[in-house]
Amino acid sequence: MKLLEFQAKKLLSQNGVRIPEGFLMESTEACERLRFPAVVKAQIPIGGRGKLGAVRRVKDKAEALAVAGHLIGTTKKGYTINSLLVEEAVDVKKEMYISCLNDREKNRPMFMTCAFGGIEIENLAQEKPEQIGRLGIDPFIGIMPYDIRRIASELELSDDKAFAPIVKGLWHIVRSHDATLVEINPLAVTDKGLVALDAKIILDDNARFRHDLEFREIELNQENYIRKNQTEPEVLAQKYDIAYVGLEGDIGIIADGAGTGMLTLDMVRDMGGKPANFCEMGGKAAADAAEQAMEIVLANPKVKTLLISLIGGMTRMDQVAQGIDRYLRENECRVPLFVRMCGTKTPEGSLILAQHGIQTQEDLQKTVQLAVENIGM
Repeated sequence: MKLLEFQAKKLLSQNGVRIPEGFLMESTEACERLRFPAVVKAQIPIGGRGKLGAVRRVKDKAEALAVAGHLIGTTKKGYTINSLLVEEAVDVKKEMYISCLNDREKNRPMFMTCAFGGIEIENLAQEKPEQIGRLGIDPFIGIMPYDIRRIASELELSDDKAFAPIVKGLWHIVRSHDATLVEINPLAVTDKGLVALDAKIILDDNARFRHDLEFREIELNQENYIRKNQTEPEVLAQKYDIAYVGLEGDIGIIADGAGTGMLTLDMVRDMGGKPANFCEMGGKAAADAAEQAMEIVLANPKVKTLLISLIGGMTRMDQVAQGIDRYLRENECRVPLFVRMCGTKTPEGSLILAQHGIQTQEDLQKTVQLAVENIGM
């Protein structure tokens, strides 16, 4: 679960990290409370808000009214802006980057730092990886004083005592809230000390059972501020509780598992095709899930070919085929359909689909190639 900026900053403040003074604004009337200069930030769960014009510095009431009036109600990357975080503009002497996240390669927490902030850390990691500091933390030992001194040195900070509460705060959030990412970008040196000017926190959905009340409070809070303009496939996916992510291509993809789906998506790209989505049925009842997944993916008018990639472990191919059969009997399939079927009850599943003139394949590479070569035939 990704927190909105004001939620992330509230959690940071509760854990000893200083944040700018500010408040949440939902209408232009709140401009009466502002002290200038100020920074106005749209509260939507996306990165790069500054480049989209959704973060603005204002110098007086007239400019604040104009910016707030322009932002509230507008849409950025599919999200309608309903609230703004308004903060005091601080005098910044230096900006830095710091985060605590999971190191997937070494399967342990890691602090990542950079001596200058306000940057896109992903791009910097590719272009100038030597400028990024990485420090793995033993989860059984935790943060030690020498770890804090090392991180402070990498950030070129001489006062590690003033810096220590920030490191400890990030670490505590990761450990006590099961966060997969706690990021401050930038962390600023100001006359008032170190201040988190922007923050991102992602909580691990798999740990919800340990924090159910906290998750429910966050979700309830976000319902009042986040309005996503969902596409028809996204609405259907939410209705049927099937994993779906829309992409920009024209080859619809349905898989019976996340691994199979990612492999298929990569192969489509490698062969020159453009995936229209990622959709996997997960552990749902095979027949129902297959029928629902076809409805979801084909609701996208950009889809010109449908590729269904199946590998039967616990899933029986005849049951998946029954779901595809039910959809085809009740709906006209407007695009070419290619099915890779391999695993339990494959012969029975192939016979069911043969009634619709569909010749299933066991070779995934061949099936992907057919889908890419026969778009919209």
